[in-house]
Amino acid sequence: MAVKDRDRFSTATRLRLLGEQTAARVYRSQTKRQARRSRLTGRAALLALVLCSLIVALAYPMRQYVSQRAEIADLKRQREQARERVEQLRDLKARWQDDAYAEQQIRQRLHYVRPGETGYVVIDPGAAQRARTDETAADRPWYANIWDGVDKSDASDR
Repeated sequence: MAVKDRDRFSTATRLRLLGEQTAARVYRSQTKRQARRSRLTGRAALLALVLCSLIVALAYPMRQYVSQRAEIADLKRQREQARERVEQLRDLKARWQDDAYAEQQIRQRLHYVRPGETGYVVIDPGAAQRARTDETAADRPWYANIWDGVDKSDASDR
C-alpha cells in the first residue's frame, strides 16, 4: 500500500490527474456553452450591423438618384415636345412667307375680297337659336336676357 500511496502523491501522477480533471471540466463547459450558444455570433451581429448601416446610408442617395433619373426623363420629353413645336412654328413661318398663303388666310379670317368681287357671309339661323338655348338665363348677362325677351315679344306679334 505504501507504494500505492507513494504513487498517489507523486508529481507525475498528480499532474496527470490534474490534467484529466481540467480536461473533463473544459469538455463539460464546452458542451454546456454549445448548448446555450445562439446562432448569432459576435461576428454575425457585427456584419448585420454593418449591412444595416450601409442600407440606411445608401437609402437617401438612391432615392435622389431615382428621382433625378425621372426628372431627366421628363426634361428630355419636354425638350422633344419643344423641338417639335419649334419645327411647327418654322413651318408656319415659312408658309406665311408665301404670298398666296397669306392672301388665303386674310380672305378667310378677315373676310376681305378683291375689288370687283362680292363677299358673302352665310349665317346659319339654327346655330344662333342653338346658342341661345344652350345658355340658361342665370349663366348669361342681364342684357342678353332683356334682348331675348324683346325677341320673344316681337316673334309673338307675328
